[in-house]
Amino acid sequence: MGSLFRSEEVCLAQLFLQSASAYSCISELGERGLLEFRDLNPKVSPFQRRFVGEVRRCEEMEKTFTFLQQELRAAGRVPGPCPESPRAPAAREALRVQEQSEQLAQELREVSRNHASLRGRLRDLRQYLHVLREGQRFTSQPAPLGSSPRPRALSEREPILDPSVHQHLERKISFVAGVIHPWRVTAFERLLWRACRGYLVASFVEMPEPMEDLATGESITWVIFLISYWGEQIGQKIRKISDCFHCQLYAYPESEASRTEAITRLHGQIQELSVTLEETEKYLAEVLDKVAQVLPTWRVQVQKMKAIYLVLNQCSFDVTKKCLIAEVWCPVRDLTQVQDALRQGSYQSGSSVECFVQRVPTSESPPTLIRTNKFTAGFQSIVDAYGVASYQEVNPAPYAIITFPFIFAIMFGDVGHGLLMFLFALWMVLYEDSPRLRQGTNEIWLTFFEGRYLILLMGAFSIYTGFIYNECFSKATVIFPSAWSVATMANHSSWSSAYLATHPSLTLDPNVTGVFQGPYPFGIDPIWSLATNHLNFLNSFKMKMSVVLGIVHMGFGVVLGVFNHVHFQQRHRLVLEFLPEIIFLLALFGYLVFLIFYKWIKFSAADSMVAPSILIHFIDMFLFTSNAENLPLYPGQVPVQMVLVVLALASVPVLLLGTPLYRWCWQGAPRTPLATGEQEPLLEGQEAGNSVNATMEDVESGGHSPDAKHLDFAEIFMHQAIHTIEYCLGCVSNTASYLRLWALSLAHAQLSEVLWTMVMRNGFVGLSYVGGVVLVPVFAAFAVLTVAILLVMEGLSAFLHALRLHWVEFQNKFYVGAGYKLCPFAFTPDTWE
Repeated sequence: MGSLFRSEEVCLAQLFLQSASAYSCISELGERGLLEFRDLNPKVSPFQRRFVGEVRRCEEMEKTFTFLQQELRAAGRVPGPCPESPRAPAAREALRVQEQSEQLAQELREVSRNHASLRGRLRDLRQYLHVLREGQRFTSQPAPLGSSPRPRALSEREPILDPSVHQHLERKISFVAGVIHPWRVTAFERLLWRACRGYLVASFVEMPEPMEDLATGESITWVIFLISYWGEQIGQKIRKISDCFHCQLYAYPESEASRTEAITRLHGQIQELSVTLEETEKYLAEVLDKVAQVLPTWRVQVQKMKAIYLVLNQCSFDVTKKCLIAEVWCPVRDLTQVQDALRQGSYQSGSSVECFVQRVPTSESPPTLIRTNKFTAGFQSIVDAYGVASYQEVNPAPYAIITFPFIFAIMFGDVGHGLLMFLFALWMVLYEDSPRLRQGTNEIWLTFFEGRYLILLMGAFSIYTGFIYNECFSKATVIFPSAWSVATMANHSSWSSAYLATHPSLTLDPNVTGVFQGPYPFGIDPIWSLATNHLNFLNSFKMKMSVVLGIVHMGFGVVLGVFNHVHFQQRHRLVLEFLPEIIFLLALFGYLVFLIFYKWIKFSAADSMVAPSILIHFIDMFLFTSNAENLPLYPGQVPVQMVLVVLALASVPVLLLGTPLYRWCWQGAPRTPLATGEQEPLLEGQEAGNSVNATMEDVESGGHSPDAKHLDFAEIFMHQAIHTIEYCLGCVSNTASYLRLWALSLAHAQLSEVLWTMVMRNGFVGLSYVGGVVLVPVFAAFAVLTVAILLVMEGLSAFLHALRLHWVEFQNKFYVGAGYKLCPFAFTPDTWE
């Protein structure tokens, strides 16, 4: 069978790598992604392994790359993905990458430090210039005549001191000027006034332009303050308070000439510093461009190099310390590619001795490898969510490609809803290569996108079952003419005007010739949507349909177990497990399916009134009785039912005791003992589909338990008893569980009908222009509710129920799911993004 129906054959192999070419060989194997390496040094600390120095060097380079990436992001640049996947660097090239990256990082640190220093210096000069300009206005503007003196001027343009007083106190007045954060002005002013007892005059004004705060990076409109005071002690208090409020203080010349000279000098310094800063920014941009160009490639190369050395740390040396030995799980079909990769790696390293691979027999259960593509990956992930398949057991995924969308569609059957789902999935399929769709960050969207082919089939099957149910947004469609004739019934009945006035509902009798002309060509006749007993008819139809499909689904799962028994050479299970299981299922529930079809075929509309109840017959079958009021469906029905119940009951002890007794007898039979520690690998005379990893005892025990021979009889019997009870009770509970198909199908149909009746039909009340205008918001509400309730909520509900039916009712009949995936060492693109 193909790898999709059963996992591929995987063998344990040893790689013999020359020390000089080991790095190149592992790099080549990582590019191809063929092998899963095993750790041969599990008890050795990571810090005591041979290549720990190389790993640390890679980590140091990664720290350097992290710094470079942070600098790029700080500059508002997002490093793009690597345009192509470069190969792991050789030792000399790795040294070159390390030197260049450290040189770039050091250069970037110096340039960034100089740039930050220049920006801070330019900011201080501009603030100082604004302080001098605003202070010049405070101290040089004459006071208007007749104005009363003020102890302080807050953000006012009046002079600080009266000119007459200034002439007498010129030598005693000192100034403190600076800038403060606007949030601290009120508290700063209050503390100054209380601490200095009013021996000062403070003026505050906002800076004409906002400037950046170097600590936070925010643009702030700072507040300039100028404080005049008397006495040195007052000045010391003012400076201490300013330091507490993180004010930036600047020297304020006392004479106007000095202030004018300082302003002129600041203009020149700012102009020179701006030119220097512009050149520095250009050079910084050049360095960042160089970093953005080489950083993605360097990151990929170093991460690949680190991954290679981590794999080499899992290898062990031979006695001569010149050869590395690695153990790997390898698909048998890829052994040729592995040898070719080793040969290529040896050639690239210039080694004269080629590395080689050798298969090793083992009794361990190999990992599971099932190759998928973009279509089958979604279905395989559903199965793997339940449990990874055991090695080479039957894989349910290819059968779920059909059964899962079909069971979903039974609960979601509607042409309109299925068409919307199909078109949505078709859009994702057609534009699946679009980077915008693939690189989304929303987890819910990525879940939908990964399952686009599953949604596509669910929509297609829902359209099919919608035609079967004859429902499109809860309304029936007349594709073919109805098989019921109302005119014929009216011609053969005594329906008068008075009778029609008193009987709003009329009965169509199929026994009248010409009223019923035969079955509808496809699906349910549209006339049933007008009938008052529409729900009763669908209840009976969908309930029986659910039971039939459920028993067929479970029976198919039991039959799939045959392929496991044959593949693992467990012929005894065909007789001791499969036969009793299929007899128990068919004798009871298969017979129920037979009764349903037999009643459909035998009884017509003419004798439907005397048709017996299947439910009562099925109950009497277990009670070994008959009901005189419930006529038999066929002659000899009671003896047949008794025989079937006896067969079903007789199969239970065979299922319970057959396998334990067989294994007990098989273990007690004399066999040729093998030498201690030896195993008999299947290297010669190997049958198709068997792995060389299995020993003869593993083959006999099914390969699921390597140490099965050590199990005692009590444990074997306990496992079989649990399986027997689970299967027998599960046949009853699982059959009832499939009735959820009937329940959810009716719920979906009723929700659709309620939504149409209560929302959409209100838009068709008026036929005037006003009715057309009202129809627009009504249709919008109908569309939103349809998508939100019927497509999303009902779709999710049907999906979860279909998932449960596959996991519990179907897969537990044959699927163990106790394996583990093969995780090959591969340089996948997603790993390096």
